[in-house]
Amino acid sequence: MDVIKVLLIEDDPMVREVNRQFIEQINGFSLIGYAGNGIEGIEKIKLLKPELVFMDVFMPEQDGIITLGKIREEHLPVDVIAVTAANDMPTVQRILHLGVYDYIMKPFTFERIEQTLKDYQAYKKKISGMQDLTQHDVDHLMQQRIPVQVAAPPVTGAILIDVLPKGFNRATLDKVLSYIQESNVAVSAEEVSTYIGTARVTARRYLDFLEKQNLLKVDIQYGSVGRPIHRYYI
Repeated sequence: MDVIKVLLIEDDPMVREVNRQFIEQINGFSLIGYAGNGIEGIEKIKLLKPELVFMDVFMPEQDGIITLGKIREEHLPVDVIAVTAANDMPTVQRILHLGVYDYIMKPFTFERIEQTLKDYQAYKKKISGMQDLTQHDVDHLMQQRIPVQVAAPPVTGAILIDVLPKGFNRATLDKVLSYIQESNVAVSAEEVSTYIGTARVTARRYLDFLEKQNLLKVDIQYGSVGRPIHRYYI
């Protein structure tokens, strides 16, 4: 079988370089180009005609979801592996509904990339030259073509979040999450602020942000007097 041509669509130069190094270690694959956003990615797909695309979700100008939708709308004959930090269920479902071969969450290992590429290589070899199919053929292909395993990753902090709001500190965000994980009970903004050494209002901003990212849940407790207490937990 011919060498499989791969295009990377990724705006982060460091991630792009890691992907390049991993792909080039695996026989049977050739990296033919890069794109820094979805708009450029569509252009490169049409120009370079890759068989496989590694694509991020969070990108400037045109994100991975819109890009994948355009790939399908224009019937571009390319398979896509999403390699992304996106870990919320709505995003994962939208990507899967648009038909990716696999979904790999950052941070990832060489072994994970190697496994999906070898699976993809076997899949391509199987379909090469096939035309009229029996039900048995289709069943076998479907079994080979379902390597997607979207397991909920451990909550390890801001590494799962590509872009932080203005004024947020990644180390502080990690510290907040670590504290809540180690506590094993719901904690208040005041308790978090004491632990990380910031004002309560600052701790509350981080907690509210993490709740909106679906990394935390909040339990509102009402006392006999005063304002309700918000307690956060994993």
